[in-house]
Amino acid sequence: MKLLFYLSLTLLGMNALAQKPQKNPALDSLYPYKKTALLSAMVPGLGQIYNSIHSTKHQHAFWKVPLIYAGLGATTWLLIQNQLTVNSLKTEYNARQTGPPLNPRWMDYDTYALLSLYEQFASLRDVSILGVGAVYLFQILDAAVEAHFLNFSISKDLSLNFTPYGNSLGIGCSAKLTFK
Repeated sequence: MKLLFYLSLTLLGMNALAQKPQKNPALDSLYPYKKTALLSAMVPGLGQIYNSIHSTKHQHAFWKVPLIYAGLGATTWLLIQNQLTVNSLKTEYNARQTGPPLNPRWMDYDTYALLSLYEQFASLRDVSILGVGAVYLFQILDAAVEAHFLNFSISKDLSLNFTPYGNSLGIGCSAKLTFK
């Protein structure tokens, strides 16, 4: 019970010390990741083009656009093919319930095999839907991350030094990060 009490005090103290970030329009124009993500969500690849145009360092992001459309096209094609197969299997199953088989493609399969194929292609269709969504979300994420790092500068003068020390109180290690 005491542990729960101390834990709740600690969490309340952490909440009380938290500060809300202030919006700064100068920083929003410095890091246009929100605008880039919105552009990329509206038209796939537009965020990458926007990053290429508005940056002096990342002018070669145009090559990602054909990859985005190839990924979206391939996953959409798989989705359509799997849906057409599911529809064909469903039509064939319904036709067999009332009469002879309709489609010669499914002539070699019995009713139980048709049901098994239907479930298999329905699962593949669902995975294809997830694939389209994954490619779409990945290109939005890629554009936003690249926009976030447009003004990110890595200096050659960065250094991180670890220094071990020991005194009467104990031993330890100090880390010193230098930005120049």
